[in-house]
Amino acid sequence: MRKLSGSCAVFVVAVFCISLAAVAEAAPVVVFDQAHDERFVITSDEPLQLSGLAAVMKAEGLDVRSGSAPLTDDSLKGVDALVISGPFRPLDDAEVEAVVRFIERGGRLAVMLHIGPTLTNLLHRLKLAYANFVLSEQENIIDGDPKNFRVMVQQTSPLFEGIDHFSLYGGWGLISTVPSAKIIAATSPKAWVDLNGNKKMSANEVVGSVGVIVAGELGAGRFVVFGDDAIFQNKFLDQQNRRLAKNLARWLQ
Repeated sequence: MRKLSGSCAVFVVAVFCISLAAVAEAAPVVVFDQAHDERFVITSDEPLQLSGLAAVMKAEGLDVRSGSAPLTDDSLKGVDALVISGPFRPLDDAEVEAVVRFIERGGRLAVMLHIGPTLTNLLHRLKLAYANFVLSEQENIIDGDPKNFRVMVQQTSPLFEGIDHFSLYGGWGLISTVPSAKIIAATSPKAWVDLNGNKKMSANEVVGSVGVIVAGELGAGRFVVFGDDAIFQNKFLDQQNRRLAKNLARWLQ
């Protein structure tokens, strides 16, 4: 066998080391699902879109992509984190099971609700449920609309580093049915559900603190569910919500 000269050997070693460094520095891949009639996406700069969230994630070192293929073991291969934000069409049962396997293998999942029923089957598989109506508040209301309000941070979580509150703009209440998934953010004790739609608290409407973010673990991976997708839309990325987005980007890695 022909031997490499000294200079060639050095060159080959250098190229090999550079290749190893490139592999080591490969950015974690996060895919935004766009295969289920999502109306708020990372490819638009309009006020209600998610390009600002994508920009925050890119700045935190993530390789941000959009995915238009059904969610399967193959389509999730090589993906580190999956974001499902505001689908208008539900995942089918096979997709739900693929997402569960993805988490169990060590993947990260972030879910944001817009229309609750389109995520029922996925949330049920994660042992979660959501309230039947959008929440209203009596405290920390934004611009006089009880459905828009600030949530004061009460618990310690990497998602809340550097913030004492974040804002919701029409959120659903969340419930965990297992110890492995916990409510990490909730409304004030004076929140309520506007059952008759009159924007006023009536005598028959239930008042109490309700979860709006749930985080949990499954196998080697983890997931977080937000009761609102508007938190991260361009229009609502104020200083606190932007910092929450930054923390989410780090949490997904």
